[in-house]
Order: sequence, then structure tokens, then C-alpha cells
Amino acid sequence: MRSILLPRLAVLLLVVSGLNPAVGQVLPGPIPVPTDTTHKFENPAGVSSPDKAKWYKSKLFRATIVPAALIGYGFYTSNGGGFYTNTDANRDIRKLFPTYRTRLDDILLVAPYLELGAVALAGVESRNDRINTLLIIAKGEAIMLASTFAVKYISRKERPDGSDNLSFPSGHTAQAFLAASIVHTEFRDKSQWYGVGAYTIATSVAALRMINSKHWQSDVVAGAGFGILSAHLAYLSHRNRWGRKPIGRDLGFAPMWTPAGGTGLSLTWRPK
Repeated sequence: MRSILLPRLAVLLLVVSGLNPAVGQVLPGPIPVPTDTTHKFENPAGVSSPDKAKWYKSKLFRATIVPAALIGYGFYTSNGGGFYTNTDANRDIRKLFPTYRTRLDDILLVAPYLELGAVALAGVESRNDRINTLLIIAKGEAIMLASTFAVKYISRKERPDGSDNLSFPSGHTAQAFLAASIVHTEFRDKSQWYGVGAYTIATSVAALRMINSKHWQSDVVAGAGFGILSAHLAYLSHRNRWGRKPIGRDLGFAPMWTPAGGTGLSLTWRPK
């Protein structure tokens, strides 16, 4: 009996102690790699964005590079710099238009807004609904007026005709290019020609301001930059740019006639 129990006891000890590779050995599993949590808040989604560090691809840079160049050129040439100075430009303009004067520039500076309204009434869908477009216009006007008049009173540059010291930059030109930029942005997805027409009007305002001896070359170039920059900043800071929903109202105007022969303007307010 003792001879039978001893071999069985030896086998049992081998199994328990793991010395039998065929029966008792437990293979180790994969060792878990500890998670790196030191940078977990830098990219919560875990999506790589190689273009994030490229500042020149940002919306702010693309929106400000052109107007910044125009404003910078205007400042540089306002004090006599550049290969074609203010004096050279004014001399050539006086040769071509020695006595020509017009008030057309006072009318054309708001013509791009008239184009905006006419195209909208014609049924062309704009980028934003009409309430948000009006908010953008109001914001752009505030930025443009504050910036241009602040620079005017700081620079105190005399006009070519000597009427006052508020020549730099051109407020008429800034106004026209602000309106043209809004027209271009609102309808560029439909046709680029709306923007081409608006910018042509704005350029005509700039030219007429120099022909009327109200502004130097540097004034209108900088004014164009201030106008474009004001429009771009208005769009960048608008709440639709941050992914929020628009107000959701559509405002419309239409001419109205009565049976008695009267005329008027009807206002529609349609919730969406």
C-alpha cells in the first residue's frame, strides 16, 4: 500500500509545484502597457492635425494679409515714400483732369449696398439670412468708422485742396470697399460677378476722390485696406462663424400697390 501511495504523491507534488511543463506550467500573458496621461488634454479626440501649427493657413491670417498690405503701403507712401509718390500721382491726375469736379463719389460710396439689396430682392440666395447680414453690416460699419476716424485725427494729414487735416485715410473709399467686400462674401458662391461689380464701383470712388483733390494716393489705398479689413473682422467675429445657429428669421421687403392708386413698401417677417 505504501508503494502505491508514494508514486501518486510524487506526481501530485510535481503538478502543484509547476515542475511538470505539460500539466502544471502557466504561460504568462501579455504585459499591459501603461497609458500616457501626461498630454491627454492637448488633443482629446486623438486626431492628428499637422496643419494646426501652420499659422499662415489660419482664417485670421488669410483675412488680414491683403488689407494689411494695403494699409501698410498707404502708411509708407503717406510720408513721401515709394517709387510713385503722392506728389507724382497728384501731378499726373491734375494733367488729365485739371478742372473736372463731381459729386458722384458721394453717391457711389453706398452703391454696393444698393446692389446687395437689389440682388437679394431679385431672389438670389445670400450666404446669411437677411437679419444676420444686417448685423454684419452694422458691425463692419462700426469697426470701419472707429478705425478710420481714429487714424484721421491721429495723423492730421492735410488734404490736397487744403480744406482740412483729415485726409488720411479716405473714409469714402473705406466705406465703398467695406460694402463691396460684404457683397462679394454674400454672393460669391452664386457668381463672382457680383463682387466684381461691387469692387469696380469702390475703385471708382477711390479714383474720384483723387480727381476731386480730396485725397492723396496713399489715402485711398489705405482706405481700401481699412474697408476690407472691417468687413473681414465683422465676419470673423460674427456668431455664425463660431458654429452657433442663426437667429432664424427672414426679413423681406416688396413694393405694394393699393386699388386706390397708392404705393408703399410691405414688410414680411417669416420665422424659420
